[in-house]
Amino acid sequence: MTESIFVWLASLVTSIILKIGYWGVVVLMTIESSFVPFPSEIVIPPTAYLAQQGRFNIYLVIIAGIAGSLLGALINYYLAYTLGRKIIYALAGKRFSKFLLINPGKLVQAEKYFLKYGNLSTFIGRLVPWLRQLISIPAGFSKMDLKRFVFYTSLGSGIWVIILAVLGYAFGSNQALLAGYYKEISLFFIILALTVIVGIIIKRRIKNGPKTTNYR
Repeated sequence: MTESIFVWLASLVTSIILKIGYWGVVVLMTIESSFVPFPSEIVIPPTAYLAQQGRFNIYLVIIAGIAGSLLGALINYYLAYTLGRKIIYALAGKRFSKFLLINPGKLVQAEKYFLKYGNLSTFIGRLVPWLRQLISIPAGFSKMDLKRFVFYTSLGSGIWVIILAVLGYAFGSNQALLAGYYKEISLFFIILALTVIVGIIIKRRIKNGPKTTNYR
């Protein structure tokens, strides 16, 4: 059932992009990266397959995908930056937020993650499915430096978009196969994020470890 919906949505997205072109990729990825639950795996892989057929340029597809991801992230960043923590949490508690797959509990988790790992979390968070959209919100709360936010967000989004583009370029004709690959990719990035986090913790403990006292 899930795979059939995935295939149907991918077909719909493909028809839209064929009409609008690269701007369609930018718009759809902006939606995906903001607070609207719209999976990037039904945008980039089908478009990359169209590039494989010669209808688009694969490099421009990747650039459009990264640009859209960054725009969506900036929307969340500035909403949190301008409205503030209290209003965002109040909105997350409303009934309509359930349709956006947002709730105060998820915001709390994203904020704790950001506060614990700082700027690097905006990079790692772009690679983790449930954090991808939400990680920009605590960055806005804390008024993270915009240049750093853009850099880390673009870096994380770039890796994600490139991997989806490669898969689409190779297997884009088989949307059902891509749906299965997406689960494996998501698991891989979750494990990768956990590995990086453990590495950061170990590095901090070594750096802040007990100091030896020299006795004379």
